[in-house]
Amino acid sequence: MGSTVRVQRLRSFDERAVQELAAVLTDCVEGGASVSFMLPLPAHKAEGYWREVAASAMRGERLVVAAHDGAGIVGSVQVLLDLPENQPHRAEFAKMLVHRRARRRGVGSALLTAAEECAREAGRTLLVLDTASAEAARLYARHGWQRVGVVPDYALYPDGRPCATTFFFKSLR
Repeated sequence: MGSTVRVQRLRSFDERAVQELAAVLTDCVEGGASVSFMLPLPAHKAEGYWREVAASAMRGERLVVAAHDGAGIVGSVQVLLDLPENQPHRAEFAKMLVHRRARRRGVGSALLTAAEECAREAGRTLLVLDTASAEAARLYARHGWQRVGVVPDYALYPDGRPCATTFFFKSLR
């Protein structure tokens, strides 16, 4: 990863951060990522999503890790902590997003490493995630995540086509 990108947990969310995170989300959706949103994704909807995420993070229900370069936020991943009471040891990773202009620079790897450390610091020993991206699946496997299996037609791509998703887990013990 280039020296101009830094990764850190976001502990506060000002309007600029919300707009930059929304821009990354929009870019990923426009690039075809199956991350819960359909095309077209208006700015107000992407920003509203990130305002809800920020409120959840401020309540301690999730952690948000972001990658910044000289121009702003270029990637993020969420560590979901608000799980059922019989799963206090587990966290779920969600919405690993890297802006297309920042890909192939180690941003995803750095986000994943930082998020795993955040989960460890939060006392979590089992991590789970799912992805519809073959490229992301390769990244997770390189980082020691274990593939569980594939569910066909699990979700839709932003253009409405069905897509499969692959589930992974990682033990931090």
